[in-house]
Amino acid sequence: MSQPDPDAYGVMTAPDTVRFERLLPGPAERVWAYLTEADKRRQWLAGGEMELKAGGKAELLFKHSEFTDEPAPEKYAEMNTQGFLSPHRITEIDPPRLLAMTWPGEDTESEVVFELFPEGDKVRLIVTHKRLARRDEMANVSSGWHAHLEVLETTLQGGGANRFWSRIPELEKMYSGRFAAD
Repeated sequence: MSQPDPDAYGVMTAPDTVRFERLLPGPAERVWAYLTEADKRRQWLAGGEMELKAGGKAELLFKHSEFTDEPAPEKYAEMNTQGFLSPHRITEIDPPRLLAMTWPGEDTESEVVFELFPEGDKVRLIVTHKRLARRDEMANVSSGWHAHLEVLETTLQGGGANRFWSRIPELEKMYSGRFAAD
């Protein structure tokens, strides 16, 4: 088994911020659709409707059984089958380049920014999650984003059988080590 690409991991860019980059099959409009259209977004993250305007509501329905057949850990079993509705608000939007939204957190509301940059027939997706209150929250959030972005990449490449739940424990351990307080 090959070693993971260290550049694929999220990077702490500030004490409360983590950033991910992925080079995905384009064009930007296609990736934008997977960020904003419920039927496409549910294939890698969460369904639910978005009002695509600054100040608009974004109600994300997290139901992981829609993109992975792996059994969920007991603490997520109900969310996996029944779904979990999470309220967000769009803070900034510039199609098909930028989407920013609030993100409910454990202690405080954070913000997630998706940016798209065309690179030939590919598009660079940068996901920045800001205002994470604690390092353990950052590790938890990072493992989730990492696993979700792997599913997105597999989906955009036309693949199936997405690993998700089996990735979370190893990613949480890795990110906990990376983000340990100095």
